[in-house]
Amino acid sequence: MRDGKVKIAVVAPASRLEPETAERVQEIARTAYPGVKLVFHPQCFLASGHFAGDDETRMNAFVEVANDEAFSAVWFARGGYGSGRIAEGVLERLHAAARRKLYLGYSDGAFLLAGLYRHGYHAAHGPIPHDVRRVGGEDAVKRALSFLADRDAAALEPTIDGKHPTAAFNMTILSHLIGTRLMPDLSNHVLMLEEVSEHLYAIDRSLVHIVSDETLRRAAGVRLGRCSDIPSNDPEFGQTPEQIMQHWCTVAGIPYLGRGDIGHDAENKIVPFGFLKDMPG
Repeated sequence: MRDGKVKIAVVAPASRLEPETAERVQEIARTAYPGVKLVFHPQCFLASGHFAGDDETRMNAFVEVANDEAFSAVWFARGGYGSGRIAEGVLERLHAAARRKLYLGYSDGAFLLAGLYRHGYHAAHGPIPHDVRRVGGEDAVKRALSFLADRDAAALEPTIDGKHPTAAFNMTILSHLIGTRLMPDLSNHVLMLEEVSEHLYAIDRSLVHIVSDETLRRAAGVRLGRCSDIPSNDPEFGQTPEQIMQHWCTVAGIPYLGRGDIGHDAENKIVPFGFLKDMPG
């Protein structure tokens, strides 16, 4: 633990977080990481249709904590949907203090993570407060806190060796990022991809688009994370997620490196965007 209290801001750039979920995470932090002060922005608990407040409210909350010198990190409360609606507006309003922080999230939050990384900010794919609701979620929260507070290498996805920059995405989100002003250059990166609640044909369709991107074809390699809660299909698709990934890696000439320990579950490990050594703190 670094000297003094580590202050971490939590905001919800997409969907709403329940107050009782925040309290469970606060209790874990108080017990396991007494040197950490978690500050849940009141915006996390707002509701505006699908979102944790309207676009302007969510954008203002994110910018407020990102530009606040008191916080060393910004932790995304949950996924859902909505980060892509505010990402470009957020990036336009960030100041120098925002560059000295680490931003942690995954799933829909990757719209922001991608844009932040593209513009030279420090981002990582990893567990979020809402994960405490999953089976084994307390361990996921502790893993995130250990990385946010101490940059604990034990929290990292175990194949990360520091030889190549890394990045991680949900496949659907990455597919939607391609061609936008949020998409970073991921050439020479080891790219880790996961999916949840999508048919096998939808996984295949996302990869058709992903491997069509020229910079992604220059990736150092791809690892497949977990693909969970896959709906049944009639007729059967006939390939597993790994077979689908291997097929498209072969088509695109991208090295397939095997499995990666990420996914929409409590075992989700942390993947820095870029190199761990470049992270602040």
